[in-house]
Amino acid sequence: MDKTVNQKAWFLVLPVLLLVAFSAVVPLMTVVNYSVQDTFGNNEFFWAGLEWFEEMLASERMWDALGRQLLFSAIILAIEVPLGVFVALNMPKSGFWASFCLVLMSLPLLIPWNVVGTIWQIFGRVDIGLLGYVLDALGIPYNYTQDSLAAWITIIVMDVWHWTSLVALLAYAGLKSIPDAYYQAAKIDQASRWKVFRFIELPKMMGVLMIAILLRFMDSFMIYTEPFVVTGGGPGNSTTLLSIDLVKMALGQFDLGPAAAFSIMYFLVILLICWVFYTVMTNLDKREG
Repeated sequence: MDKTVNQKAWFLVLPVLLLVAFSAVVPLMTVVNYSVQDTFGNNEFFWAGLEWFEEMLASERMWDALGRQLLFSAIILAIEVPLGVFVALNMPKSGFWASFCLVLMSLPLLIPWNVVGTIWQIFGRVDIGLLGYVLDALGIPYNYTQDSLAAWITIIVMDVWHWTSLVALLAYAGLKSIPDAYYQAAKIDQASRWKVFRFIELPKMMGVLMIAILLRFMDSFMIYTEPFVVTGGGPGNSTTLLSIDLVKMALGQFDLGPAAAFSIMYFLVILLICWVFYTVMTNLDKREG
């Protein structure tokens, strides 16, 4: 028997669609317009075609920034996902301390991104920062404004401190959804702690972990405020990630055409990777179903 579908529900979504069209599609069309034109000022534009895209694809600067961005995202995922799962596994499952831990884990997520950058900028200074002062007192050379390795360590530790809580909370939600019957069966079978994690907890967390990986990859791949506040992309270009390089090109050098082409390719890469993650998550749901 065919079910009647009520299409009137679309009217409830229409305001959201209009808002998205105004805030996302219209600016995107403006960027597309700039990416195929050139200007010599006085608001006069000339057709350039795919010239800026070809220039960006041949640009060593863009590929270097992409390499740094991919390296940063890979390191972030390799640290935050296992660490978040570990924290979730060791959090209390009920009672006062469970609520306390949930609130505590949520605190870093409530801090604005520019404030996080400012906190770590001051925290890492040798003269007034606790971290920089302690390391200097211990005889450990640390100066994130002059040493590339120290700058990378600083922005990585800063991101881990800021966002590991998100992975932990998602993993914790996945663990809470596992019925007690699974643990009781594992106890009867005398399964080890590792086997409980491998065959019960990890499969049940896989869905939320994929969401966590997707969110963390998207955010780390588009990160701008925190590393820019701390290092400004330096020393040199060692921490100039894609977003920082794009802003320097668009606002610092005012190369609107190349910057627009750069941003469109940036957008397409993120869109492609999100589609891959979505496909994987959909296949996982089908298997579990």
